[in-house]
Amino acid sequence: MGLNVLSVLVKSPDINPVNHKARSVPVFNPVNKYGRVFFFSWLGFLIAFLSWYAFPPLLTITIREDLHMTQADVANSNIVALLATLLVRFVAGPLCDKFGPRYVFAGTLLAGSIPTAMAGLVKTPGGLIALRFFVGILGGTFVPCQVWCTGFFDKNIVGTANALAGGWGNAGGGITYFIMPAVFDSLVHSQGLAPHVAWRVAYIVPFILIASTALGMLLLCDDTPTGKWSERHFAIHSEPSSPPPETVSPDSASEEKKAKSVEKTTSDIESVPVPVSAVDIARGEVIVAPTFKEGLKVIFAPQSLALAIPYAFSFGGELAINSIIGSYYLYNFPHLGQTKSGQWASMFGLLNVFFRPAGGMVGDVIYHYTDSVRAKRFWVTFLGVVMGAFQLAIGLSDPHHMPTMIGLVAGLAFFMDASNGANFAVVPHVFPHANGMISGFVGATGNLGGIICAVIFRYNGKSYHTAMWIIGVLSISCNLAVSWIRPLPKGAIGK
Repeated sequence: MGLNVLSVLVKSPDINPVNHKARSVPVFNPVNKYGRVFFFSWLGFLIAFLSWYAFPPLLTITIREDLHMTQADVANSNIVALLATLLVRFVAGPLCDKFGPRYVFAGTLLAGSIPTAMAGLVKTPGGLIALRFFVGILGGTFVPCQVWCTGFFDKNIVGTANALAGGWGNAGGGITYFIMPAVFDSLVHSQGLAPHVAWRVAYIVPFILIASTALGMLLLCDDTPTGKWSERHFAIHSEPSSPPPETVSPDSASEEKKAKSVEKTTSDIESVPVPVSAVDIARGEVIVAPTFKEGLKVIFAPQSLALAIPYAFSFGGELAINSIIGSYYLYNFPHLGQTKSGQWASMFGLLNVFFRPAGGMVGDVIYHYTDSVRAKRFWVTFLGVVMGAFQLAIGLSDPHHMPTMIGLVAGLAFFMDASNGANFAVVPHVFPHANGMISGFVGATGNLGGIICAVIFRYNGKSYHTAMWIIGVLSISCNLAVSWIRPLPKGAIGK
């Protein structure tokens, strides 16, 4: 069993002969083009997230004291960092549909690397706030990360692929709590730099990582499984009569059989069965650049809102909490100091490595056994409600007992991260022809939620626990409010 799983993670994946997407994720095979795209998807997002959140670990004491920042200044810089990402994610979705996710991904990384390298020029709180706005561009990489994975992995495994890429990428928010203090301490103690110089020099490290990753993406990867983004429409011509046996898995064959028997319903009252072939389904899923009017229909469809609103409080809550969790630990446990509180805070982000993929994987398992997108959506709702319950528990108890605090934060991380992964296991099923648009919209609402949550923290000062239970109430209410909406638009194939 273990050897079989390892084999799937290493060997070249089986390919769906109709849409050319992989039916497994070759996690440990970067030589294969599918494995290479997966590798750069999660690595690119991880490096972006690491750099995007490179300021909070040193804002706890070092930067705050050097620039004479108030608590309000720190909170405002956290809010501004999310605002830029909100704007970029809205734009990144349509750009992915038009130019392809690879170029959008690399372009966003390179654009965000420039302000990161300029961190050493900051001399005032206002300057840091302005700089963090432009560094926030990096948060927009989430959209091309998910769109790129969706284009390379088939529906049976896309939830897992998206959740792995997103989860491992999100872990950058935890890794940065280790890397930035370690780089800073090394520059001070080993290189003899003064603290006010050392923190500025430290930001050269993320700049180098960003630029290297973007260049690797451009030089080593493909736009689509069949080549150029501009030629994606020509990849699906007709149903293959006898596909090569080594490229078709048993799952692929069963998927084609299932697709041939699908019946399309034209309305709820009067339904006319229309046979839909696997090729027709695949053609309907080819991404097209939507017009402005078509884009508005996708964005304001109830199905889009039913994913966006929960994501606003799962990913949005994660972003806001990730910005203050180090300060929260230091406030409740002053003996920890900046470095130790940062290391404990890093756990919150690092747990994404396991918990976000778990949400997507369970979503794929549910879909495998139920063949129902609605069942996947119920999973998202369940995770969102329990996530809110953990926020309430932390906020109302405000733990000053270290093991209790760690346990509650770990529990919150599980349901929050899993909710993010489960959400983007549903996204590829809804408006697949406009995947960039809906991915960008849902991703942007995550940042909108992050801004809302950051504002709540900002106006509660150091009463972190009060802000936490308020966010918990909002999380539970919003998840339940949209749980009744049907998962797919009328006329869509699926249930």
